[in-house]
Amino acid sequence: MITAQVPADWPATEEEARAVQDALRGRVVRDEPGPPPGTGHVTGVDVAYDDARDLVAAAAVVLDAATLTVVAEATAVGRVAFPYVPGLLAFRELPAVRAALDALPCPPGLVVCDGYGLAHPRRFGLASHLGVLTGLPTIGVAKNPFTFTHPALAPTRGSTAPLLAEEAEEVGAALRTRSAVKPVYVSVGHRVSLENALAHTLALTPQYRLPETTRRADALCRRALRESTDSQSAGLISGASRESSRKPSP
Repeated sequence: MITAQVPADWPATEEEARAVQDALRGRVVRDEPGPPPGTGHVTGVDVAYDDARDLVAAAAVVLDAATLTVVAEATAVGRVAFPYVPGLLAFRELPAVRAALDALPCPPGLVVCDGYGLAHPRRFGLASHLGVLTGLPTIGVAKNPFTFTHPALAPTRGSTAPLLAEEAEEVGAALRTRSAVKPVYVSVGHRVSLENALAHTLALTPQYRLPETTRRADALCRRALRESTDSQSAGLISGASRESSRKPSP
């Protein structure tokens, strides 16, 4: 586990964060197909929070795309980088996520985010933001449709429906990864087509609703956060014990 540092020039206000989104949004690459599903590496990233201690833990888990076995993993823990504001969650998470990715001993390949890319009110969610900053191909696979809607899906695995914003703008797709189970919501992040993003998501969900990348990164970041908070608590107890031992006898 490494310590994530918040960059000195990181936005501190909503206005600054939105200006960054506006400046970077035009750099999203949407005309590349991305790596073929089932080849190379695919990496899941996820974060967990301890709001009481103002801590965030990020995990990056690299899988072999063909076998879905773990190749490498890394975690980073740091201070929450930005207050909670809907539509600006990437600014809370990115320093820790990038630190975890940088700590990996091998190339991550495609990165799968537990969240959104193009399917975002400003069309620049975490997956897109991370892709632009790192140059990596990225997709977002979310658990709910956020503010978007979609037509009804067929009940069978692999069924899709367009994820729609106002005026029928298509920002992603609802995808049923298990028959008769609630779908997930897939959107392009950077350097990957929507068709390929859907194919990757299906390849990553042989048994469960959520991709193996997300499941493994979620478990790892929660463990890293637990270990970090346990360590802090132990330090506080140890410090209190030392202070007690220094008190003069009555």
